[in-house]
Order: sequence, then structure tokens, then C-alpha cells
Amino acid sequence: MTTPRLQSFAEFWPYYVREHSRPATRMWHFLGTTLALVVLLTALALRAWWYLAAVPLCGYALAWISHLAIEHNRPATFTYPLWSLLGDFKMWGLMATGRMRAEVERVLRK
Repeated sequence: MTTPRLQSFAEFWPYYVREHSRPATRMWHFLGTTLALVVLLTALALRAWWYLAAVPLCGYALAWISHLAIEHNRPATFTYPLWSLLGDFKMWGLMATGRMRAEVERVLRK
């Protein structure tokens, strides 16, 4: 499937949500983003700068595996790297506050 050319994050967000429609995919993203944040904070606290190399690996490895194994689609990161990162954090926040399921239902209804 060809990724649509989107012009703004507002256009990208519904696309992102549809690409993460399965709860298991979202959970793996949540775990990867959380792990990346923990590694980042650990690197800063310990001033272990080489830990910083593990931050994107932690965040993206679990997310990409979930796209391959669960969602069966191509990660949006390859086409929209910055919006995808922003989408990961927005989704993380919505999941952390228990609002992501409602957001998925809202987007899928359209």
C-alpha cells in the first residue's frame, strides 16, 4: 500500500491512528517509548552518554517488530519520521491517561 502524502500533523494523526489500530501494536509502542525514555533519563542521570545510542534502538525496535508481526504494515517512520515520533509521544500520552481507545474509535468511525 502506498503511503499518502500528508501536509500537516493534523492530517497525519488519523493516518497514524489507523496504522496502529490493533491494541497489541499500541502496547508494544508504549513499551518501546517508555523504555526509550527510561534509557534517556538513565543516560542523563549517570552521564553515560553512550547509553544515548540505545534510545532510538529501544524505541523503534519494539515498534517496528509490532508493525511486522501484528499490524502487518510498514512503519510510518520511514515516510514521516518527525511526525511519526510526535505521533508516538501523543499516543503514549493518550495511552498513559486511558484515552487512546476512544481516539482509535473516533478515527475509525470517520
